Amino acid sequence: MIWLDTLIQGLMLGGLYALFAAGLSLVFGIMRLVNLAHGDLIVLGAYLILGIGTATGLNPFLAAALALPPMFALGWLLQTALLNRVLGEDILPPLLVTFGLSVVIQNALLMGSSADSRKLPVGPVEAQSLALGPVNLGVMPLITFASAVAVIFGLNQLFYRTALGRAFRATSDDPVTAQLMGIRPQRVFAVATGIALVVATIAALYLGARANFDPSAGPARLLYAFEAVIIGGLGSLWGTLAGGLVIGVAQTFGAALNPEWQILAGHLAFVAVLLVRPRGLFPRAND
Repeated sequence: MIWLDTLIQGLMLGGLYALFAAGLSLVFGIMRLVNLAHGDLIVLGAYLILGIGTATGLNPFLAAALALPPMFALGWLLQTALLNRVLGEDILPPLLVTFGLSVVIQNALLMGSSADSRKLPVGPVEAQSLALGPVNLGVMPLITFASAVAVIFGLNQLFYRTALGRAFRATSDDPVTAQLMGIRPQRVFAVATGIALVVATIAALYLGARANFDPSAGPARLLYAFEAVIIGGLGSLWGTLAGGLVIGVAQTFGAALNPEWQILAGHLAFVAVLLVRPRGLFPRAND
């Protein structure tokens, strides 16, 4: 039974990693942009939720809802004012710009809130659990996993069932032809980045609810997100969920064998999948 419990806990952890990765997968799938500041933007979202909750006295879940519009606006602004200027055939300028943005965010958070670790106070739900047969399942991990599935499902519906999604796909496939059809790629990219930061804010809520965070926590979140995206297949939203689950399960089994192996086990799973499936588990047909 201990291995069943370990498996389930790994799946729940994988849901959190899938939330970290969903926004990164969306942005890469549309504009082939690897945002090295993605993890730091998640941490920024966690600090914004904490600030709103502290100022208003609201529960972190309500504070997160209030944080969604400003984070969408931040994504729109970053893409319009900064990232659209460096997108092109050469992938190096966007990498350098987003790396610089990562450094700026980390130092701004350090100056504004110190290096002390923080946590979002979600209340009694943090310690509650459900007994499912021989397994006790934490309520917060279950909510996190359900949110991950809901977010991936919502993004998938948006991408394949709406006019905005058709604009996303057209711009991703051929931005020049899309522009001839009246679509403005720069505006589409700005909306995509805004949505990615909305997803990052949801991830930030569960990051802060389940673990401590500090201004330097972003790069590790970026690494988990990047590995989940690669394992799942570049640009595949459901693949991103699968990638997060693979990493989560590998980490929990590694920790069960030896607590020092938790992070290493996730990285080894990443390498193992790439050896067997270099393009990921569910690569898009046009990749």
